[in-house]
Amino acid sequence: MESLSEPLLIRILASIPAVELVLVCRLVCSQWKNLIDGAALWLLKCQQDGFAGEDAEEEGAENWQTLYFLNQRKRNLIKNPSGEEGLDYWVNVENGGDGWKIEDLPGDFGKEFPTDEVQKYFVSSFEWCRKAQVIDLRAEGYWEELMDTTQPKIVVKDWYAARCDAGCLYDLSVTLMSESEDVVAEYTSDTVAVPQDNEGEWTEVTHTFTDYGPGVRFIRFEHGGQDTVFWKGWYGARVTHSQVTIEP
Repeated sequence: MESLSEPLLIRILASIPAVELVLVCRLVCSQWKNLIDGAALWLLKCQQDGFAGEDAEEEGAENWQTLYFLNQRKRNLIKNPSGEEGLDYWVNVENGGDGWKIEDLPGDFGKEFPTDEVQKYFVSSFEWCRKAQVIDLRAEGYWEELMDTTQPKIVVKDWYAARCDAGCLYDLSVTLMSESEDVVAEYTSDTVAVPQDNEGEWTEVTHTFTDYGPGVRFIRFEHGGQDTVFWKGWYGARVTHSQVTIEP
C-alpha cells in the first residue's frame, strides 16, 4: 500500500463504508488519517452516492464529510406519520370528543392525497384532539458537535385537510429543546380555520429551522385539530404524512 499514489489510495478508501473509515481506517497510520480527514475523499464519496455533481470542487463545501453523513442519514424522524400503526409512538395524546381515529384515504367527503405512498390519516373529533412525538437526536445518530457547530437545517412538514361537509380547526407546534428540555427555538403555526363548505384539499404546512444556536438535543412535534360543527364522531381536521428531517 505504501507504493500507491494518494489519488489511487483515495479511490480505494472511498469504497469502504463511512463508519469504518472513521472508526477503523483512520487509526491505521498518519497518512490514512490525513486522507480521511481531508476533503478529497469525502467529495468522491458524495459524488459516488449522488450527493454532489461530478463538477463539484473541494473548495465548494466547507466539510464534505459532514455533507456526506447528513445526506446518508436523511430520513423522516417521525415514526408512524400516517397512522399505519395506530397511535403507536405518539405521546401526550389528547382524545377530546370521541378521540382520534385512523381512516383510509380518501375517506368520506375527502380527497386523495397528492402521493400514492400515503394510504391513511388521523382524524379528530368535536373537541380538541392532540398528539406529540419527541425525537432524541443522539439516539437517531446526530452527534452533539454536529448539532452545536454545523447546525444543519431542521425541516418540518405536516399535512391537514377537512371534510367537504364540515369545518375544522388545525394547529402545529414544534420545539427544539436542550438536554434539560429547555426551549432553544420554537415554531407555532396560526390556528387554521377551514370553513364548512370547502374543497377537502390537502394542505402542507412547512417550517425550516436555521441558525438556532447550540444545545439542541430533542425535537418535540405536536399537532391537533377538531371540527367546528360539533357533530358526534369524526368530522374534525385530518392530519397525515408528518415529517421532521435533518438536512445539509
